[in-house]
Amino acid sequence: MTLKQTMIALEAMDDAYVTGEKVKELFAGYAEVSIEVQKVTGEKGSTDFIKIVIPGTEGKSKGGSAPTFGIVGRLGGIGARPSRIGLVSDADGAVAAVASALKLADMQVKGDRLKGDIIVTTHICPDAPTRPHEPVDFMDSPVDIGAMNAHEVLPEMEAVLSIDTTKGNRVINHKGFAISPTVKEGYILRVSEDLLRIMEMTTGLLPVTFPITMQDITPYGNDLYHINSILQPAVATDAPVVGVAVTAQSVVPGCGTGASHEVDIAAATRFAVEVAKEFTNGTCAFYDAEEYGRIVKLYGSMKVLQTAGDAEGK
Repeated sequence: MTLKQTMIALEAMDDAYVTGEKVKELFAGYAEVSIEVQKVTGEKGSTDFIKIVIPGTEGKSKGGSAPTFGIVGRLGGIGARPSRIGLVSDADGAVAAVASALKLADMQVKGDRLKGDIIVTTHICPDAPTRPHEPVDFMDSPVDIGAMNAHEVLPEMEAVLSIDTTKGNRVINHKGFAISPTVKEGYILRVSEDLLRIMEMTTGLLPVTFPITMQDITPYGNDLYHINSILQPAVATDAPVVGVAVTAQSVVPGCGTGASHEVDIAAATRFAVEVAKEFTNGTCAFYDAEEYGRIVKLYGSMKVLQTAGDAEGK
């Protein structure tokens, strides 16, 4: 039920001339959806950040109290022109985020309104740089990670799904998508039982998770190995963050073209939409609050990991 929206988003982004404004046009028929586009320039070029808000019936944007849910499409760029022609594998996060917003907007028009607000963020750059990484090259970003987090990880978000292509590694050997443990304020917590249940339901398969390390939840720029930027939103918020990795059985570089699989992106999109439904309705928890409280009481705060050793402070 999300393949149509995925195809629309893919078609729009597989374009050397795509901009944030062109993606915004996809939502022209949804009067209640608000979209902001902001062009930001960095040392390696520029990109268009997009913020899409689908208001809930009892959302905080309307004075209500229902939880606000965040979907972040994390990536370096959707293209690496002129060195690579076409949409790169790294674009999957942006495609899934925009497709999720399109599906939620369409649901709203058809009478299926969620209680809480949904905020979807990502950025559009068809000519991002690349950078070396083991075992295969990564996409780089025209702006630094601080700018990306500032525009994509917003204080209103009470829980975050960070969707990112995660194919350039040898630790996830599964084609489709996988989810990470929950990360909150410097702690790697256990995988959410609710998210496992929703993944089983939306895929019809056993759930697939992927391992993360302490390095992965520390800020970029500290000279430590990171699987990729999928958990970087966790350094910019106290809300719980879960990575949704669009994955492959083989090792695929983020700057590879012809490597985006519509069905896999649509599966990740369907999962994100279902999580949005349940979280804003209060029936999905990213972590056990009581258990988290005991962890902090026993071992103290780990919030220092969210900022210590970043590019500015290392």
